[in-house]
Amino acid sequence: MTDSSRRTFLRGAGLLGAGAAVSALPAVLAAPGAAASGHHHDPDVDDPRFTVVVLPDTQYLFDTDRGDSAPLDASLRYVLDECDDNVVFLSHLGDLTEHGLPGEFAGISRSFQALDRRRFPYSTLAGNHDIDSSTDDQRGRTPYLDAFGPQRFRNSPSYRGSTKDGYNSYHLFRAGGREWLVLALDWRPSAGGLAWARSVLAQHPHTPAILTIHELVDSDGQGQAHLSAFGQQVWDQLIAGSDQIFLSLNGHYWPPGRTVEKNTAGHDVHLHLTNYQDRYYGGSAMIRLYRFDLARGVIDVRTFSPWLAEREPRLSELERQEVERTGSADYFSLEIDFDQRFAAFAPIPVPPARPVGRQLVPGTVAYWRFEGGKDGVPVPEGKPVQDLSGQGNHLTRVTLPGSGAATLTFSSEFSPRQPSRASLRFDGGKKPARGAYLRTVDSAPLNVATFPRGYTIEAFVKLPADFKGDQHAWCGLFGRLGTGGQAGKTGDDPSEPAATLSLTDGAGFQWAVFPVNQQGISTNWGHEMAVGRWWHVAVVNDGRHTTMYVDGCPVLRNPATPATGIANPGGSWALGAYAYGKVVEQGFYGSLGDVRVVERALSPREFMLD
Repeated sequence: MTDSSRRTFLRGAGLLGAGAAVSALPAVLAAPGAAASGHHHDPDVDDPRFTVVVLPDTQYLFDTDRGDSAPLDASLRYVLDECDDNVVFLSHLGDLTEHGLPGEFAGISRSFQALDRRRFPYSTLAGNHDIDSSTDDQRGRTPYLDAFGPQRFRNSPSYRGSTKDGYNSYHLFRAGGREWLVLALDWRPSAGGLAWARSVLAQHPHTPAILTIHELVDSDGQGQAHLSAFGQQVWDQLIAGSDQIFLSLNGHYWPPGRTVEKNTAGHDVHLHLTNYQDRYYGGSAMIRLYRFDLARGVIDVRTFSPWLAEREPRLSELERQEVERTGSADYFSLEIDFDQRFAAFAPIPVPPARPVGRQLVPGTVAYWRFEGGKDGVPVPEGKPVQDLSGQGNHLTRVTLPGSGAATLTFSSEFSPRQPSRASLRFDGGKKPARGAYLRTVDSAPLNVATFPRGYTIEAFVKLPADFKGDQHAWCGLFGRLGTGGQAGKTGDDPSEPAATLSLTDGAGFQWAVFPVNQQGISTNWGHEMAVGRWWHVAVVNDGRHTTMYVDGCPVLRNPATPATGIANPGGSWALGAYAYGKVVEQGFYGSLGDVRVVERALSPREFMLD
């Protein structure tokens, strides 16, 4: 990472002012616990963006008479007062101290009181330096248990229980509109401890879980992690058969590393090792930010030391090198489709279809939804798809020469944001033209409409993962079968359709129309879109200007030149075809959900989006 990008991150983390240069001093932060004890942690639990903070081995900071609590105090102060990333939880990964002595625990206990006073949710667990490493969780009373046992968490908003021995605990917190579970297991959980962990998961069968434990994976030194011998036991006895566990975090070994394993359900489990005790100043109380973004399906991971960052620019060259870790095991992003990953144990309930009447806003001239057909069954010839607006713009199937019935079928797939719960699947192509499409019947009023006062055309679209530019570019979603020339236009290429909403070779939407008031084509260009997911597109004309929206957001490339109405070449509109001249050149390839045409400009809040 360059210096400038590192500074960008530190600004985003709240450690440099927005206008600060690298040499600018950050504001002095308050001492731990300086805030009023009545100020409680209050994250936005419905925001799809939230952060879990991970704090690995701090043992050298609390090493009899050789420690220094200042780095940890700074990290906790940052989490409490400076971080603006909607932090919902903090996990310490064990080895809080070097020798597990009462005096060492007294020191780190004082630091953690800053979290206790604010009722900030966090978990700890015993590492091998915190207890007798030859024992398991049945070892009995220790200084660790005296300082960080169940009694410490009695006022915690997240703590839900421990094993009877007190060394294994679990926490629940809300974030992103749902509940999450954290298991904090001992250095060596016994068979009973692992059974308890399985029972906790069974008691919360719909809750995704993060496992924290001191030892699980080791690293090859190049950022690639692998299960240790003990980690393999934990995997076999707990993780592999517990689909709720999607992420594990451990310390103990160094340098950091990460890997992905498949559990018995065939789903990914991300296994991460984070530990910086061998680095400058015992790791300088490095923290790792796991920034969940449920909307993007991403966890962005960043690692840095608030203690060092708040002291810039007074750092030595060595210290500057340690402010942030940017290797592939410290600074990375995980792409996770959370809904899909959690579907086996926490399926999202599908809301019922929204009533047709609610979609018939004033000015609606056509509304098609494709319910009633069995999944995979071809749309029949000769049986019109009804226009639910009541305006008589029914659709009838046309199969291109040499194409089979299966090139246009009903589908049970749908966008969760569309009103109905069905779609059509088009299997079209070009060179030669292949597939099937729907056209408005000869008597449809839409065939002669010119929309002089404006219009809105909406559709829900999904492109398959194998959508290819050379095979499927410029396939039409919805457009007129007649040409600009047939409507009396002489500009640009009169053989182009009078109006067409198509897909570019980059899987972007394009609306190209011969307006009533122009001889040439007016074009709106969208942007390249991801395949394999549903999109909503809307083309809105207010009588003078046309704006394209994707998922309710206006695109950039909307023309400023006035464009009024849509030229009428005579003939039908087509759903799922592109015609050049008098010939349909290709059929659409993808899925179409609800389609609506309104004889006025709609605002985004009036779109069919939920």
